[in-house]
Amino acid sequence: MTYETLVLNVADHIATIELNRPDKLNSIDKVMLDELPEVFAETNADPDVRVVVVTGRGKTYCVGADLSGGSKTFDSDEAGWGDEIDEFRDGGGLITLKIFESTKPVIGAVNGVAAGLGATMLLPMDFILAAESARFGFVFAKRGIVPEACSTWFLPKKVGISKAAEWFYTGRMVSSAEALESGLVRSVHTDEDLLPAAYALAREIADNASPVAVGMIRQMLWRFVGSDHPMDAHRIDSRINYELGTTPDVVEGITSFLEKRPPQFPGQLPGNEPTSYPWWEEPSFTQG
Repeated sequence: MTYETLVLNVADHIATIELNRPDKLNSIDKVMLDELPEVFAETNADPDVRVVVVTGRGKTYCVGADLSGGSKTFDSDEAGWGDEIDEFRDGGGLITLKIFESTKPVIGAVNGVAAGLGATMLLPMDFILAAESARFGFVFAKRGIVPEACSTWFLPKKVGISKAAEWFYTGRMVSSAEALESGLVRSVHTDEDLLPAAYALAREIADNASPVAVGMIRQMLWRFVGSDHPMDAHRIDSRINYELGTTPDVVEGITSFLEKRPPQFPGQLPGNEPTSYPWWEEPSFTQG
C-alpha cells in the first residue's frame, strides 16, 4: 500500500516505517492520523515481517499534532468529531492500540524531538532507542488537555507512576539522558549510530528467534503486565507450549542448536498461530 505521509519499506524480514512530513517536523495531520493505524495493520498482516522499526525523516521524530489550525485544533465542532461524545474515539488511541495488538516487535528510533502524540505513540513499542539530540515532551497539560493515546496506562508501566506524574503534570521536555535513566529509553546513540543500532537489534531478533514464539511472547508480556495473578500467565503458557511443542519451529530450534548453526524457522505470523490464540475476549469500546 502507498501512503501519503508515511514511507513503508520491507527488506530481509524488517519493516521500516518513516514519518514523512519533514517540512512540518513530522507533525501529525488528519491524513497521518488515519494512515498510522493502517500501516501497523499492514505490517502485522504481512507474514514476511518479523520486526518493525519506526523513525522520522529529517531532523525531528515527531512534534505531535499539527497545530496549524490554531486554537481550534482540539475543538470537537471544528475538527468534525461528530455530535455524540460516547461515539468519539481518540485518534492517538487508535494508533497505540493497533501497535499494542501487533505480534511483531516494534522498535522506535527517535531522531530529535518527540512531543505530544509523537511521544505517546512510542509507549506501546517494545524498545525505544534515542539519538543524543532526542527530547520527549508529554506536553498535554500545557495545552489544556489530558494525555491521550492510552498514555496514562502505558507510561507508568515504563517509568513508574511518580515519574509519569512529574512528566505529565509539568509538561517539560525530557532529555534523552533522563529518559534513559528513567527506563523509557533502552539506549542513547549519536545521530549517525541511531538507525544502525536499531537495525542491529531488529536483525538479532529476526535472525535468531522463531517469529511465532516472539509474537506469542509479545502478546503475553503486554497483556499480563497488569494481571492480578501469575496463574493467568501459567494457564496460557501451558496451553501455548502444549501446541508449539509439536511444530516444525521447535524441531528446527533444537536441531540448529545441536548442529551449532543459525536457525531457519519456517513458522510465520499470521498463519501459524496456536489454536488457543487469541486467548482473550476483546471488550467492546462501550463496555462498562
